Amino acid sequence: MNRFERSSAFKGEAKVKYLDGEVQVLTPGDFVRCAVTGRTIPLDDLRYWSVELQEAYADAASSLKRYHETRAHAGEAAE
Repeated sequence: MNRFERSSAFKGEAKVKYLDGEVQVLTPGDFVRCAVTGRTIPLDDLRYWSVELQEAYADAASSLKRYHETRAHAGEAAE
């Protein structure tokens, strides 16, 4: 593989719609970004996301952190 083949194989960040139990790729790419950490997540390794917030998470800890953040803000708004 030469350098031109490699550059054409790289697609960049994908645009994704997060659904229950699956994702729908709207714009092809190799990865998405974690909404909490900013880390890139290869699409093949994507396991955690929020359908409600339409965002991806690198791991369970990031998902839980965002869950607590959004629930805390929801509680403040209700008061």
